[in-house]
Amino acid sequence: MAADAESLPEEGLALWLTEQKVNPRVPWLGRRMVATVGGSVAGQLNFFLHPDGQAVKVSMLRVHPDFQRRGLAGVMMDALYAAYSTAWINHGWRTKDGAQWWNGYREPAPHRNVHNRPPAEWAKYFDAVDVASDRAHNAHQNNHYGLDGHRGAVYRYGERLETEAALHVAAFRPAAPRHVDLGSQPLHGAARLSLPPAVHEYVHDRTQDSRARATALLEHLGHGNLPRRAYWNTTRQAAFADAHREHLFDRQPSGPPLTHVVFTLAPLQYLLPSTAQVRATSVEFEHPGDVAVDVTELAWRQADRPHLTHQASFASAVAAAIAPVSARQASASYRARYDDEGFLRAAARNSTRPFADRAAQIQAMAERLLGGRTARARTTQPPPAPPQTAVPHPPAPGQRPPGPGRRA
Repeated sequence: MAADAESLPEEGLALWLTEQKVNPRVPWLGRRMVATVGGSVAGQLNFFLHPDGQAVKVSMLRVHPDFQRRGLAGVMMDALYAAYSTAWINHGWRTKDGAQWWNGYREPAPHRNVHNRPPAEWAKYFDAVDVASDRAHNAHQNNHYGLDGHRGAVYRYGERLETEAALHVAAFRPAAPRHVDLGSQPLHGAARLSLPPAVHEYVHDRTQDSRARATALLEHLGHGNLPRRAYWNTTRQAAFADAHREHLFDRQPSGPPLTHVVFTLAPLQYLLPSTAQVRATSVEFEHPGDVAVDVTELAWRQADRPHLTHQASFASAVAAAIAPVSARQASASYRARYDDEGFLRAAARNSTRPFADRAAQIQAMAERLLGGRTARARTTQPPPAPPQTAVPHPPAPGQRPPGPGRRA
């Protein structure tokens, strides 16, 4: 850890390890570590993880100017070593600031740094020539700025490495890309909603039926406004993480509390591969038109109370759609089902579905339910005591008069 790490206040500091969406052609898994202090993003560490979990390539380490020189970068790097305790670590090449930071950092496991070990040990994970090039670049940075850069730990520091590296290039084994199987894998996508106050209170009221509250959320969206530009993940937790990341990096002005909603879709049996970018653990729809989907479950939570998650499964999948980019690109079947605002047309509504009206009617019903609960709470209160007409006797000498919390 960096020498000045003790200057970083521990109160309010949190580290969060989450997924980073990368190009579908990249076979390694994208990961991101986010450091927050007092709820604000203070730094992040981006890296790639080999599919077998035994090799890590650092791509970016950055600390917000307000939190620099306080040991935060060292805390994140230490956490990376701890999270992947047996993996090779490739730090790549460093900028000027990176070289100066590295000069003061004390890595917890130098023997797992590929720059410190011969290529024969790690060449199946990394191209030996690329690693040699990065080492040469870092050596030049250190010499130029008068830094030691842990010279004694680096393998054969300062020697010509291209000849040795070329001997191990053949050992490199590229990982094969993995992709989601859309025909068998449910998908989960998140949206951040600012609900009307009454609707917000109703859908977060655990005393009400969870399926009815989930249906109210779907109706509020019109069944045709499921997330358009969102990533659809193979796990619900990854979808919630997407919403949380947007919440952190796209700070909203103060206002009503936001609700993070995750929609679970049934496997997409008939989706053409050309309409989506399919990654190892997520899918991004690229087709500008609408996409017909079936919603099987809903989960939601308040942005500031992630520990309280609501969830409901539907008895049968609810036909819905991911809205088109514009009305001009909507299919004929979508226009027949949804109006210009994305709500179900009257002919498409199911009369047995609760809350099958529009947003204003949803809010009105929620207000009635909440108002009835308040009225019942008033009627259950005990009646007030009759007025006291007797004249109390004066207290005896040495006796304190009765007061709040005391009995006479």
